[in-house]
Amino acid sequence: MSSDSCQSLLRAIADRTCTVGVIGLGYVGLPLIDAFSQSGFKCVGFDVDPSKVASLLAGKSYIKHIDDSKIAAWLEKGLFDATDDMGRLSEPDVLLICVPTPLDDARDPDLKYVVGTCQAIAKTLRAGQLVVLESTTYPTTTRDVMVPILQQSGLSAGSDFFVAYSPEREDPGNPDFSAAGIPKVVGAINEDSQACAAALYESAVAGVVPVSNCEVAEAAKVLENIYRAVNIALVNELKVLFDEMGIDVWEVVNAAKTKPFGFQAFYPGPGLGGHCIPIDPFYLSWLARKQGCNARFIELAGEVNRSMPAYVVSRTSEFLNEFRKPVNGSKICLLGVAYKKDVDDPRESPSFELMELLLAQGAELTYSDPHVPHLPSMRHYELPEMHSQTLTPEFLASQDAVLIATDHTAFDYNQIVRHSALVVDTRNATAAVTSHRERIRKC
Repeated sequence: MSSDSCQSLLRAIADRTCTVGVIGLGYVGLPLIDAFSQSGFKCVGFDVDPSKVASLLAGKSYIKHIDDSKIAAWLEKGLFDATDDMGRLSEPDVLLICVPTPLDDARDPDLKYVVGTCQAIAKTLRAGQLVVLESTTYPTTTRDVMVPILQQSGLSAGSDFFVAYSPEREDPGNPDFSAAGIPKVVGAINEDSQACAAALYESAVAGVVPVSNCEVAEAAKVLENIYRAVNIALVNELKVLFDEMGIDVWEVVNAAKTKPFGFQAFYPGPGLGGHCIPIDPFYLSWLARKQGCNARFIELAGEVNRSMPAYVVSRTSEFLNEFRKPVNGSKICLLGVAYKKDVDDPRESPSFELMELLLAQGAELTYSDPHVPHLPSMRHYELPEMHSQTLTPEFLASQDAVLIATDHTAFDYNQIVRHSALVVDTRNATAAVTSHRERIRKC
């Protein structure tokens, strides 16, 4: 039989009187607030960056797919507040943790943001609260890392307060899927925690997939990303082989995907980007080493995918040599610094690795990205201050090469090819271009 605290929280969820707190107001946190506010819940957003808090309280968004009008609607309905005051963590009935989980320099999990958040929660934790981790991590994190820290409050997990894991599932730039439209996997440390977490998400998203515990939920999320990383590595490796054979890998994939069963299309590129696929598989390979096992597929996929920026730069050098030009001194414009098409998210984008490699070889480098007007500072890269260039005919004609790293829809590929001397296409973005195709080199 459920505890009184559990029953009380379930009633508050059912009648929409519970407040949902979201910690980390980024690409995961803001869509969650949108989903819960649309379902009638009051939300409080927490972030250590006061500029984000100020922007949201002014009704201004800093994420492309959450526009100003949505934030204004939250505020007008009285369903949203934002703060950088972690002393207010006792106010919400539910706390959803959406903080980064990067790798350290040794490519091992870095849980400092999760740990720091849990320490802040423990200071104000009260009976009856539900704490859910959404950040991607390795199995056992919720039970073995989070719970002991939260119990420093003097309260007992599973009885005084509730703990669950429900991995984020975001596909930025894809209009077919919003946070509210994607089923959520939910696993918890005990039955009461599971009941509360499942009820919460059922009230705001398309469906809940309950699993037996938080470890299964954690492992499911890592599997989702490993699946993509391994298959992308496969086509990247095939791209290198097929390039040597004069075979167009894009045509091969497009032909193979006509099979109505047993095949899912994955596409090559200049490297992996985003916060998930380049990072999350290594959480499991790290855990495998701790268990005395080898995650060979994961390590090999990582090796192949990490090699792609160097391969693209090498091929770009070969293409320039056809025009009797070295990379050193050549004017090269890189198109796209966001990690994927039609988003403004630059996290872990391979474009930064491409930039570093080209600059190291002496290229006169510029970039253009309609979604990223100023080159952001990145933790692992030291790059000069740069601003997005407008792709005028004159600018394109002044470049020795244009390198397509991200295939944004906003780019006019016909114009780019028409006015450029050389276009290096890593995304098959120029497939529909019919004139001046002799200037295109696929890579």
